[in-house]
Amino acid sequence: MKVELADNWKNLLQPEFEKDYFKDLISFVDQEYNSKECFPKVEHIFEAFNLCDLSKLKVVIIGQDPYHDINQAHGLCFSVNNGIKHPPSLKNIFKEIESDLNISYPESGNLERWATQGVLLLNATLTVEAHKAGSHQKKGWEKFTDAVISLISEQKEDVSFLLWGGFAKKKGAKIDLKKHCVLTCGHPSPLSANRGYWFGNKHFSRVNSYLKTKGLTEINW
Repeated sequence: MKVELADNWKNLLQPEFEKDYFKDLISFVDQEYNSKECFPKVEHIFEAFNLCDLSKLKVVIIGQDPYHDINQAHGLCFSVNNGIKHPPSLKNIFKEIESDLNISYPESGNLERWATQGVLLLNATLTVEAHKAGSHQKKGWEKFTDAVISLISEQKEDVSFLLWGGFAKKKGAKIDLKKHCVLTCGHPSPLSANRGYWFGNKHFSRVNSYLKTKGLTEINW
């Protein structure tokens, strides 16, 4: 599998691509995709990077791993393809936006519209075997995405990191809090949301307020 990335991301991440763990990871992914049904499609594995220009990066949202049912995953965390039923976590994200910003609940669960505005929708693990949640975890993806987060923290300024749930909070351990805005809360999954850890976080309006103070264009959520 050839890693196809926009030049600015490729320049930032090239040192990771040269490391043994990443070469082993790509070998594993190649083997999995050649022998099993996996998601997202191979051309969409790095879609989160290719839709979000590094020079325009404003927000990072961290997910865990891709949806594992047919035609859901397309490379962006929490996002689904057009015409696909919204998973429960995505429903709760949209409900919070509706409450926070008075934006009507959208028909499509495709979040490409966020990515092109500078929102990196990054899963910790970028691939999964069909119908087997977490099947590609602990194969090297987590190390790669840890490096992505660290490099963004080092190389950029004034980025908003949205860390939802314990897993995402751990992934954010290397973020420089003096340079960036970090917002945390419970995960939008029903289990967490129904216990009162998600609704009312107002992360979307808070991000826009932060962007405004930095003279940056707000996100049209």
